Amino acid sequence: MSTPVPPGSPPTTTRPPNARPPIRVLLADDHTLVRRGVRLILDGEPDLTVVAEAGDGAEAVARARDTEVDLAVLDVAMPRMTGLQAARELSRRLPALHILILTMYDNEEYFFEALRAGASGYVLKSVADRDLVEACRAAVRDEPFIYPGAERALVRSYLERLHRGDGLPERAITEREEEILKLVAEGHTSKEIGELLFISAKTVERHRANLLQKLGMRDRLELTRYAIRAGLIEA
Repeated sequence: MSTPVPPGSPPTTTRPPNARPPIRVLLADDHTLVRRGVRLILDGEPDLTVVAEAGDGAEAVARARDTEVDLAVLDVAMPRMTGLQAARELSRRLPALHILILTMYDNEEYFFEALRAGASGYVLKSVADRDLVEACRAAVRDEPFIYPGAERALVRSYLERLHRGDGLPERAITEREEEILKLVAEGHTSKEIGELLFISAKTVERHRANLLQKLGMRDRLELTRYAIRAGLIEA
């Protein structure tokens, strides 16, 4: 027999005894308004709750290490460390953590790079209100999520590469070179980059010279333009 609720008492919500706890989400995006909008979408679902936020990839890694989270939702283009770099770091440090990439880039190369980095899903910001919730649920179920409309283009591209005898797109530069390229393009000195990455300034200079040679470029300006095209920084 239920106990009557006194008039004027606030409504109470009781979780069913067999209900699972909500999925704890870490949300990383360098735009506060985007984070706010995405948080509204996720917190509006009974099985999802945002428990931590970050404004860049490095902060996302730190928050994931000091907060209990089940799923990290990462933007691609962020300062200091991109979402893809953060995904690689989180996959190494916290292999049980599920990762989802949320991006404005409808780009095949980013999609495959996200998979390499350990993400199980790739969602476009333009349709986040439609796809993001299901993508979060699929990621935690260890099911891949590809935004609708991408499957046909990806399969067609893959079959074309197989027909030509090609494999998946190869990385032009190493992960370490990518980290250094991003920081160079953001205006950091070799000394600052060395301190951020725990390597010597001389090692940074060596990587920088390798980047110029690999990419056929001459100076920092050309490296910055390349970083913008690659989505490592925003113009």
